[in-house]
Amino acid sequence: MKTLIEKFWGQTRYWWVILAAGILMVICGFAYWFWPVAGYAVASQIFGWLLILVGIVQLLVSSGPDRGRGWGWWLAGGIIDMFIGFLMVRSIVLSEAVFPYFIAFIFIFWGISALCSAVNQSGRRYWWLQLINGILLMLIGFFFIEAGWVQDMAMTSFLTSLAFIYWGFTLAMLSYDMKPVERR
Repeated sequence: MKTLIEKFWGQTRYWWVILAAGILMVICGFAYWFWPVAGYAVASQIFGWLLILVGIVQLLVSSGPDRGRGWGWWLAGGIIDMFIGFLMVRSIVLSEAVFPYFIAFIFIFWGISALCSAVNQSGRRYWWLQLINGILLMLIGFFFIEAGWVQDMAMTSFLTSLAFIYWGFTLAMLSYDMKPVERR
């Protein structure tokens, strides 16, 4: 599995920043799960700021000197995440109206990225784990599209907390595989 991550996502000395972003997303997900009354606007603003943070981390990973073959995915993801994050932070009214669609776009993008990773590593033993991850990420994205179309705030709140938790765990697990191996 370690060789697989090296070839597709690469290794970086900033792995701990990715871990911190993952932990922060899990904490925010559970906070939103237990206190949904805090407001839909607050969740969209928090998510916007977290997208900016995750986008910066992705840009750092893609620009590192020891980036792997998949650095383009990190660069594209960082630019998209930061763009959407700045749009959401700029206007509360806009972020409330399009919150489910922004999140849907992000999760569908990362689902496609995970599916490409699974295809790239199809000769490996556990390639199907990336395939399942990609399918789950795309499924969450399509659920957000449905929630936005119906304007069901309860479903969007539940999916938001679930998305924060799932995405945070995914980033945290990925960060350990991105930790560079010290050579002696």
